[in-house]
Formats: sequence, C-alpha cells, structure tokens
Amino acid sequence: MPAPEGAGEAQHRGVLDHEAATEDGSQPEQPAPRRTRRAAKSASRKRSPKSDPDKRSYVCSVRLNTAEKQQLVDAAAAARTSLPAFLARAALAAARDPESAAGSIAGERELISEIFAARRHLGHVGNNLNQMARAINSGDRPADAQLDAVLNAVRRATERVQAATDKLLESR
Repeated sequence: MPAPEGAGEAQHRGVLDHEAATEDGSQPEQPAPRRTRRAAKSASRKRSPKSDPDKRSYVCSVRLNTAEKQQLVDAAAAARTSLPAFLARAALAAARDPESAAGSIAGERELISEIFAARRHLGHVGNNLNQMARAINSGDRPADAQLDAVLNAVRRATERVQAATDKLLESR
C-alpha cells in the first residue's frame, strides 16, 4: 500500500514540522540558544556605563524603621529613581552644604542641645556687654572696636538662639 501523501512529515499545532521523527525513531530536540542574563541586560541598557572613576564600588549599610523606609521609598519613587540611588544623591547633596544640612537633619535631641549651647553662648556674650555698660556708666570710654565686637557677638548669639528655636518649632 502506498504511503499517504506527506508521509514522514509531521504537523505540530498545524505547522509543518520538517524535523519530525523518521522511521528510525525520534530525533533529539535541540533547544534554542538562550540569551544570557548579561546579554539581555546590555541589550536593553539605555545609558552608557560609568567610567572607572565614576563607578560606585563602596556599599554603606543603613538601618531604618518601617516608617522611615516607607518615607524614603515614596521620595525615591517621586524622584523616579531607585532607593539606593536616591539615598546616595540625597547624602551627596547634603555633603555639599554641610552647614545647612546639619540643621535640617538634626533630630530633636540635637536641636535641644544646640539651643542650650546657644543660650550659654548668649549668656557669656551678655556678660561681656554688661561689663561694657558698667564701664561706660562709671565714666570710662571703651574703644569703639571693642564695643562693636561685643555688639556683633551679641547679635550673632541672638541669631543662633533664634535659628535653633525656629528649627525646633518647625520639626513639631
């Protein structure tokens, strides 16, 4: 009996399979070559890799409570960046201006310590001002440079107390 038309050719899901089994049995399947993870990543990478001096090779570990982590995750999402990248960029921005960063990242305990230190400083400067006033009232005339220095110190100490108080009130 003659072989039916297409003998030796198998159909797989309606598609002609030219590598189908023959009379001698099945043929071993050869899997399609896989793309490696590295190849897949580099093919979809949208930016050029950083040069050696710009690569971040150090890891810093940070402990957070649940509320702090969520706040940072939300901020990173708003900035459209990953959490580690957000932390690195925020820390580097703070490091560029350490004076203003210290006040903004200080906790309540640090702010209270700053208020006490500024208050002590104001007390010392106020003592100098009282000595100047006593000298003037007794008929002595201190040098203008000394008087200006004491008045500038009083102004700076007062501004320091005011700034620390404002920071403490803002944090509440």
